[in-house]
Amino acid sequence: MQDLVEKIESLKKEIKEAKLSSSEEIEKYRIRFLGTKGLVKELMGEMKHVSSDLKKEFGARLNEFKVFAEQKYEEHKSESSHKTSHVKPKEDDTLPGIPNETGARHPIQITMNKMISIFANIGFTVAEGPEIEDEWHNFNALNLPEDHPARDMQDTFYIAKPEQSDKEWLLRTHTSSVQVRVMKEGKLPIRQIFPGRVYRNETISARAHCFFHQVEGLYIDEKVSFADLKQTLYYFVKEMFGDAVKVRFRPSYFPFTEPSAEMDVSCFICDSKGCNVCKHTGWVEILGCGMVHPNVLTNCGIDAEKYTGFAWGMGVERTTMMQYGIKDIRVLSENDVRFLAQFKGVV
Repeated sequence: MQDLVEKIESLKKEIKEAKLSSSEEIEKYRIRFLGTKGLVKELMGEMKHVSSDLKKEFGARLNEFKVFAEQKYEEHKSESSHKTSHVKPKEDDTLPGIPNETGARHPIQITMNKMISIFANIGFTVAEGPEIEDEWHNFNALNLPEDHPARDMQDTFYIAKPEQSDKEWLLRTHTSSVQVRVMKEGKLPIRQIFPGRVYRNETISARAHCFFHQVEGLYIDEKVSFADLKQTLYYFVKEMFGDAVKVRFRPSYFPFTEPSAEMDVSCFICDSKGCNVCKHTGWVEILGCGMVHPNVLTNCGIDAEKYTGFAWGMGVERTTMMQYGIKDIRVLSENDVRFLAQFKGVV
């Protein structure tokens, strides 16, 4: 056994003094000491020649040597990997530079920018407001008091009330709350649009989401009529969808406008023949509109006897889906790069 002990100590000394600088040398070390025919395996084979009373002591020495050899192998491998990762490849300064890859505008933003541009051409400016709103701006000022049944039309995300606040706070359900803020300022006439994100507690599906985007508009001045509203929206549709698209107005109900209407356009995905997008009717609703209710004007401090106005609101997602033939609203918020890359170059 003494000869085996001396051999183990000699090999340990050899391992300690070994200078392994390349991956080839490290691999040779592994094969020599730790391979299936290596020295560790060879020494283990000598256990059968050791007497029974010394097997325990020799086994402990042999196991210690095996662990030592393995640790040294891992250390050399780690050092070699670290050195390799810090070696900078030689650069050829004569090669052309690698350009940064440009991204793409989101289709929602593309559509919203186009809407804003169309209305800007006829004198509308942009106004924005907070997405966290109080009940008065979101509901009460718009002719929806606390017990009004029309509140059931919108499933609202309410926010926990701060301890020292007497107001109910919520995520705005429409950008009409920004209209209220603008009307309260009292700077007449008003000719503005209100783009932004809104929230409703709806079941997410291919046609609906719990958050979406709107572009609403408001025009208040003396002697504003429903004819002005129709001509403004006719102009928008022709600029947005082209001259071939047909338009129709249907009577409707909104608490903040009177009279109220919904506007449909002919489905250009199926050429009005009927498809899933238009529910096989040939028409797609794109917005609601109407003359601003006198109660809303009064709530915001505007003389309803002197001033009249019209307002409308449309969903950006629905218009985007129609323009690009998208059949599932969920893809617009999944941030799939493969989907978004299709819009490179679109402005």
